[in-house]
Amino acid sequence: MFAKKGFHATRVSEVAKAAGVADGTIYLYFKSKEQLLVSLFEDRIERLLTFLRTALPTATTASDKLRRIIELQLGLLDGERDLAEVVTIILRQSTKLMKEYAAPKFTAYLDAIARVVADGQASGELRRDISPHLAARSIFGALDGITMTWALGKADRGGLTRAAGQLAELVLRGLSPTPNAKE
Repeated sequence: MFAKKGFHATRVSEVAKAAGVADGTIYLYFKSKEQLLVSLFEDRIERLLTFLRTALPTATTASDKLRRIIELQLGLLDGERDLAEVVTIILRQSTKLMKEYAAPKFTAYLDAIARVVADGQASGELRRDISPHLAARSIFGALDGITMTWALGKADRGGLTRAAGQLAELVLRGLSPTPNAKE
């Protein structure tokens, strides 16, 4: 409903109807429409954090880990254009919501990506002259931009999955150590 009508134009009663529940049921789980919106974002970030804690340790190199992060983040939204629009466009319209609700989990996610980069730097696999946190924010920004463009466009299902491989290649080549580079 948020993607279809816009956040401000959507009434809680419309969300409840679309979900097949009574209006009051929404308020049993969410204090406000704003909290419902933020919960969509937090749910996706929590899925990513769970992946980082469970599946990511099976990857042996920082490159493999970064590739998996990119594939997963884009893969979670592939085929869900409305959700992609909500988490990339509608939610960011309210800085207050992001600061109050979503910031802690979002920061944890960026920190996890930065740790992967720092580990790769420590092992010599990734170049050391790039701040791990800058790399993490850059990776997330690229992922967010790709998702937003896809959500607003008419790209077909599977477009994000294809983009994941290309972005991973771009990121990993940029983070690869170069001979004779100043560190």
